[in-house]
Amino acid sequence: MKKSIITLSFLLVLFSYNLSAKLNPQSSSNSPTSIGMVIYSNDVETVWNAFRLANYSKNQGDTVQVFLLGKGVEVDLLVNDNTDLKQQVDAFLEKGGEIQGCGTCLKSRKNDEPQVCTFSSLADLYAVIRQNKIVLTF
Repeated sequence: MKKSIITLSFLLVLFSYNLSAKLNPQSSSNSPTSIGMVIYSNDVETVWNAFRLANYSKNQGDTVQVFLLGKGVEVDLLVNDNTDLKQQVDAFLEKGGEIQGCGTCLKSRKNDEPQVCTFSSLADLYAVIRQNKIVLTF
């Protein structure tokens, strides 16, 4: 009798585990996802690490969108002074990455011709937030 109860309990646990995996496949698989990154820092190390993560994520098959906001639009100028940051940004762009920059923030810094980002709007930021499963801020 005890042996039957133990066997039945084991089978019940095994069945529950399999059912859980089938109902929630994302927890058991490493399928690609979509990531939105909002960078509002002008700290070189922070921005460099954000782009390192963006490049790693792209290499894993994920889609990544970057939106520069506030001080983050200064990335456009920081790449001129920091070779390591420039390498990360260039690698991201070469992999098909897209970098959007807040147009209002760019204009307030008198940057009318950004090098690494495109003029974007609040509606574009909203789209990045709504379209991506994961949104990170730096």
